[in-house]
Amino acid sequence: MNAPDEEPIQMWQPTISPEHGVYIVLLVSFLTGAAAAQEWNIATSLALVCAFLGFQAEHPIVLQIKQRKSWKPRFVLWGSVYSALAFGIAVYLYRQTPLLLWIDLAAIAALIYDAISVFYRQQKSIVNELVTFAAVCLSAPLAYIATTNHWESSLLGLWLLNTLFFGSTIFMVKLRKPKTDSLVPGIVYHSIAGLIIIGLWYEHWLAWVPAIGFTIGLAKYSLVLWQLDWYKTAPIRQVAVLETVAAFLFLSTIALALLPIHPL
Repeated sequence: MNAPDEEPIQMWQPTISPEHGVYIVLLVSFLTGAAAAQEWNIATSLALVCAFLGFQAEHPIVLQIKQRKSWKPRFVLWGSVYSALAFGIAVYLYRQTPLLLWIDLAAIAALIYDAISVFYRQQKSIVNELVTFAAVCLSAPLAYIATTNHWESSLLGLWLLNTLFFGSTIFMVKLRKPKTDSLVPGIVYHSIAGLIIIGLWYEHWLAWVPAIGFTIGLAKYSLVLWQLDWYKTAPIRQVAVLETVAAFLFLSTIALALLPIHPL
């Protein structure tokens, strides 16, 4: 008797992404961009809301794609609601700051790529996860451009720094699964990422202090390799704490380097 009454309640209940780690990535990346801008205004707040809604839109869309031929009204509804709200704010911000068009197009392209990967059951591939992290880390230049209406080449360095730092997590988490516990991909990734960071610093796209922030990711990965047996069997809560602490140490390093120093 209760079944007919439950469906409308479930349909109107908002979908919330369970990917708690991505919330940290989104927030930290956005705050690094805001720190680079050295101010916070209404456009900054709207950009944060837009990024959050865009991230939330991805969740029901992915769930619907996984259903294949079965349509789930709740997923369609909330995917549409989140997308419409994010799109509306994005259009408003674009009208204020046309430079944001490139950020918007890149985010849309990443969403399309993710949707295709989900359709072909490749959502857990390293490439797709890196693309997803790179898309979320676009919140760094989003925050800066929305706030200042200005573009600098150093924003590319900041975006890559965030992407490479958080991309490290992909290879760490895969160590917890027997089918993907090879050390080689992670070692190769961190070696290449380190060289990219050095290159960004050499080309003056990154100051030396933010560049050093990447060493926090290297230290985290080294710790995991040192305590690999513990890491593979540790409760997910402990893994989450490790990732969160590293993320906020990274944020603190970047913020101290980018925020202005006010004399006492």
